[in-house]
Amino acid sequence: MSASLSIAFIGTGVMGRSMAGHLQKAGHALHVFNRTKEKAGALLEAGAQWHETAGEAAAQADVVVTMLGFPSDVETSYLGAGGIIERAKPGALLIDMTTSSPALARRMAAAAASRGQVSLDAPVSGGDLGAREARLVIMVGGDAAGFAQAKPLFEIMGKNIALHGGPGAGQCCKMANQIAVAVGMVAWCEALVYAKKAGLDPTAVHGSISGGAAGSWALTHLAPRALSDNYAPGFYVKHILKDMRIALESAAEMKLDLPGLANARKLYEQVAAHGWEDCGTQALYRFYAAL
Repeated sequence: MSASLSIAFIGTGVMGRSMAGHLQKAGHALHVFNRTKEKAGALLEAGAQWHETAGEAAAQADVVVTMLGFPSDVETSYLGAGGIIERAKPGALLIDMTTSSPALARRMAAAAASRGQVSLDAPVSGGDLGAREARLVIMVGGDAAGFAQAKPLFEIMGKNIALHGGPGAGQCCKMANQIAVAVGMVAWCEALVYAKKAGLDPTAVHGSISGGAAGSWALTHLAPRALSDNYAPGFYVKHILKDMRIALESAAEMKLDLPGLANARKLYEQVAAHGWEDCGTQALYRFYAAL
C-alpha cells in the first residue's frame, strides 16, 4: 500500500473515533460519516472531510472502514441503495470492523467481488481502551491478498492481527471471543459479589485474585470500574446482547448447545430491563449487587 491513502471511515463512536484518529495521525486522508456529526468533531477539526452518507464517503476513497453498531446498520450501509458497495470504486478495499453476522459477511464479500471490490470482515476486541491505545485484537476473514493489502492499516490500530479463513471467518472468531467474554463477565461478577456478601472488601479481593488463575482482561480492566460505580460504556450492554444473539443463532445452525452463554444472555437481558442497556458491560455487577 502507498504511504498515504484516501480512507472513508464510517462510524465514529466510542471505538471508531479512536481507530479513525490513529489512521489520520499516520498520514492518511479521512472521509467520514457518522449518524451524529458531533461525534466526528475531533476528526473534522484535524482535517477530515465530512460526507452526508456512507456511500458518498465511500465514493471518494481507496479504502472504506466501517465500525458500526448492529448487523442491520452494516447491511444498510453496504448493501442498501446508494450504499458503500454501490458507490465505492472498482478495486476499493472494504473493511467491516463491526461485530456482525458471519452470513452477512459472506453476502457482502460476494456483492463486493461482483463489482471488482475486495471485502474483509475484521471485527476487533479490546474495547475503548484497546482502541485508544491502538492495541486491538483484529480477527479477519477474507482472501489472503486482501488481508496483505489491509495489514499495514490494521497494524496502525492493533497488535494481535490474524487471518482466520475466507469471508465470515473473522466474525466466527469474534463470536468465539464474545462467548468467552460474556461467560467470563458472569464469573467475576459472581466472585466479587460473593466476597462482598461474605464481609470482605471486594477491592482487596480483586487485588488478590486478578493476578492469579482467575485473572482475565475483564477482571483487570472492567471490575475496578464497577467497584467504583463507573458504568460508562467501553462496550455497551446492548452490543453484548446483540453479539450473544448472533453467537447463539450461529451455534443453533451448527446444532451446538451453549448453556453458559444462554445463561449470560438471560442475565444481561435483566440488566437491560433495568434501563441499563446504554451502560458498559460492567453494569452486570450493578445488577448482582442489587440482589
